[in-house]
Amino acid sequence: MIARTWRGRVAAGKGHEYLGVVGRTGLRDSRATPGNRGFYVMQRPAGDHDEILTVSLWADADAIRAFAGDDISRAVFYPEDDDHLTWRDPHADHWEIVGDVE
Repeated sequence: MIARTWRGRVAAGKGHEYLGVVGRTGLRDSRATPGNRGFYVMQRPAGDHDEILTVSLWADADAIRAFAGDDISRAVFYPEDDDHLTWRDPHADHWEIVGDVE
């Protein structure tokens, strides 16, 4: 399994508002893609902005390509993101899930 991570920022106190945008766009589209195993959105206050971290879980790189396109290192954005994000990472990172620790 592969974890795909992405980071962005919104104005301070706007993290929860942006979560609604993600729910209508990236989360919805990820979960509708065969091979998606989960989608999580995290936020934390960081001074004058809120940091956003998304983590999506995928069966394999082909499943990610079905969602993100041929260049899976490029982040996926939606028009609504322009109204909320004050900074966005243009790429996504991928991590092989090798096990869990108890």
